[in-house]
Amino acid sequence: MEAKDKLNTISDEELVRRIVKSNDTLLFEVLYDRFSLVVYNKCLGFAKDEDEAKDLTQDIFLKLFVKLASFKGKSKFSTWLYAFTYNHCVNYVNRNVEKKISKKAVEVELADDLVDLDEDVSAFEQMKVEMLKEALGQISPDDKMVLLMKYQDQMSIKEIEELLGLGESAVKMRIKRAKDKLIDAYSKMS
Repeated sequence: MEAKDKLNTISDEELVRRIVKSNDTLLFEVLYDRFSLVVYNKCLGFAKDEDEAKDLTQDIFLKLFVKLASFKGKSKFSTWLYAFTYNHCVNYVNRNVEKKISKKAVEVELADDLVDLDEDVSAFEQMKVEMLKEALGQISPDDKMVLLMKYQDQMSIKEIEELLGLGESAVKMRIKRAKDKLIDAYSKMS
């Protein structure tokens, strides 16, 4: 295997090409080192806690090693991996909808028990953040995904177009509809 320092200077796309050609797990380690934190942070947006996000990250990289040959280089590898990660997380959430619903009921009960309604402004702001998280949990994973892309990850409309394979107007409409659903879910909680 080439020296790790030398491998750190090659492009993501070249690294992927070499991994696919050789099936070298040591080369895959380099790719993992480059992207594991980014993937973990994306998973954290869909997971209930850090342990679940770590498990999702591991699942994604295991699946990625098997599916890496399906990367055709039509976009940057990081963009492709972003879509791969989101698709895995959305599928995970969809498979666990019933579990999520019961989890929300428990979280609401805990929140009711823990909320101290004093006039502390930071506690009030924290409640708003928690309500927003809960509202995000009430909209579909696809709507959540597009909102996280736009507002958490600060992706441009063009980047979202490329990632989802949609036109500009379709992306803008999805964002608008997702925002409307989130606002509706949030307002029903107040």
